[in-house]
Order: sequence, then structure tokens, then C-alpha cells
Amino acid sequence: MPSQPTAIEPFPVSVDQRDLDRLARRLADTRWPDRETGADQGPRLDRIRALCDHWARDYDWRRCEDEINGIGSYRTVLDGIGVHFLHARSPEPSALPLLLCHGWPGSVLEFRHLVGPLTDPVAHGGRAEDAFHVVIPSMPGFGFSDKPHTTGWGVSRVADAWIELMDRLGHRTWVAQGGDWGSAVVEAISRKAPEGFLGMHVNLPLVFPTTEEIEAATPEEQRMLARAQRYESVLSGYAKEQATRPQSIGYSLADSPAGLAAWIYTLFEDVTDSDGDPETVVPRDEILDDIMLYWLPNAGPSSARLYWEARHEPGGTTEPNPTPAGFSIFPGEAVQASRRWIERRYPNLLHYGRLDRGGHFAALEQPAALTEEIRTTFRTVRPGGPTA
Repeated sequence: MPSQPTAIEPFPVSVDQRDLDRLARRLADTRWPDRETGADQGPRLDRIRALCDHWARDYDWRRCEDEINGIGSYRTVLDGIGVHFLHARSPEPSALPLLLCHGWPGSVLEFRHLVGPLTDPVAHGGRAEDAFHVVIPSMPGFGFSDKPHTTGWGVSRVADAWIELMDRLGHRTWVAQGGDWGSAVVEAISRKAPEGFLGMHVNLPLVFPTTEEIEAATPEEQRMLARAQRYESVLSGYAKEQATRPQSIGYSLADSPAGLAAWIYTLFEDVTDSDGDPETVVPRDEILDDIMLYWLPNAGPSSARLYWEARHEPGGTTEPNPTPAGFSIFPGEAVQASRRWIERRYPNLLHYGRLDRGGHFAALEQPAALTEEIRTTFRTVRPGGPTA
């Protein structure tokens, strides 16, 4: 914990080698299930065995540590919880502070390929006026943030903590981006409308069509509805389990690295734009980096409880959101929304982008495309920038 309640202190990540050795032994001692008997039963046995074999023998956690520490790793206390976050400042004096919000089973490393282009666009073929200072916090119960020991840490409370974090870092005007639960947190921040908050961007729209909109759906919207229905009926078992009985699955996630890996890998299979072969769009080591941020701090059980918390949170307003907002729709995302559905709910629409490639983990799958979507969204809200 930081020495003072409001202190921001460097947090160099350095995992004890004994923890890594114990992990290798656990992987070697895995008792495997028998082979699947049909499709849509979960990740194939041979695929998870190959992943875990690589994890035990060839994977290099120290490389990942170096990357986390190289971005800028810090801790502070927010609302009584120690929070780990990455903070990368831009060399450009006019850079706009940007909060990047991950979800489950994502992590702060979800945005690893965006940090350089966002903070130093000139060095990556962009324009100086598109620069951002980047803040990437790990939600309570995730990664190297502390675990809540009481109920009440739902989306709204996380949003309050991130508003306080941006203020503590001295970012008086700022914007936010998120996907998955990060979309919900960004939406909550926008509804709270803190002073200096200029706009939002999400790549998972929290837009749920009304009965009338469903009945009047265009062919494109019907395809979106069909994708959402398949997710709900076939792919969302993990979400129902974590929303209703997170502690039940928590014992397995805490005790079995192979079980945790399969639980997380399922999502990479199901909602990346990869035809069920996620390692063609996200390198195997990057998937394992993400899994390690759940295994090392034993965050599998604590992160799962966010679903339970959200289920017990009061519902938000359905009134149109006046916040300046941008949306990027990736073809592999399970939940999509048409421009007209979004315009009815976000009257101050800054940008609506339909991408040709990419899925739920857009920041890992298509970092260059997502970077450009973020830049485009916020150009008109920057202080001194062009008007819409």
C-alpha cells in the first residue's frame, strides 16, 4: 500500500521466482478431462494442452514484467482499495488525458499496443495534435489491484474511483475509452458528468433495442440481433455462472492454472474475429500474459464477482445520454448496434465507425484500427481543436 492515503507511488512488478516454479509444477500435475464429444462444448482438449505445455516450458513472464514496468507501473489508494495502474505521459505539450478501461477477461495489457501510438503519434506515423496522456487502471479484484472484501464494488463505484484517479493525477480535462465492462464503466462516468470530462468512446455499445426497433430492424440490424442471440443462447454460460454463483467457479479458478486458462481462453475463441482460432489474431504469449494477470494475484475469483455485483446494482436511466460519444463496431463483436439505434440514445454522436476486421478484444486484435478510431472520435472535443 502507498505510504500516504492519496500518494501515488511507483509499483515495479517483480514476481517471486518461487511462484513461477510452483506454477510450472501445477501445470505438470494437471489432471486432464477426457476429450470433448462435440462442437460448442468449450475449448478442445488438444488446444488447451498445447497452451499449457507452452506455458510451463517456453513462456517468459519476465518479458511481460519488463513491458509493464516500461510503460509506467503505479499504485494508489482509491475509496479504501489499493489500485494498480499504468500511466504513460506524452512528450507532446498539448496531449489530451485518456482513460482506458478494460473488462473481463481483459487486463491493463489489453492496451499494450495502443500506448506508443497514442502517447507519441509522431513516432508512429501520426500527428502531434492527436497525442494523449494514457491512464490504464486495473479494476478492484483484477490484476495487481486489491480485492474488495465487502460487497458494493459495482460499475458505479469503479466509475467514481476512476474519476478520483484522474483528478489525483492532475488531469483536469479528459476523455475515456472502454470495451466489455470498460464500456459500462465509461458509460457510468459519462452519466456522472464530472467537471472536465469531454467525451467517451466505446467498442462495445451498451445499446439494447426496443421491441419496436426489433420489429422494424433492417437486414443489417437483423444480423446484429442474430449475433446477440447466439451469444446469449450459446456463448454466455460463463457470464451466467459469474453473475449468480461466482464463488462456485472461484475455487477452480484459484486452484487450477489449466482450469483458469481454459475458462479465459474460451472467450478468446468465441468472440475474437478468428473463426475460433484466436492465436491467429492474438499471439499465444499475449493470451498467456493476460491469463497470468489473473493467476499470479489469484484474481480469477475476485474478478468474477464483478458480474454478481453488476447484477445487484440498481438499474441506470434510459434517458438519452448527452455526452459527446464515439462508437466503433467490429465485425467479430457479439453485441453490435446500428448507427440509428445509437443516434436515438446518444444525440451528440461524434463518430460511428464500422470496421472490416476485429472482434471483442479490439485493442489486441486490431490495435492500429482502434487507435485511429479513438483519434478520430476525440479530435473535435480537444481544447483548441476543430469544431464538429
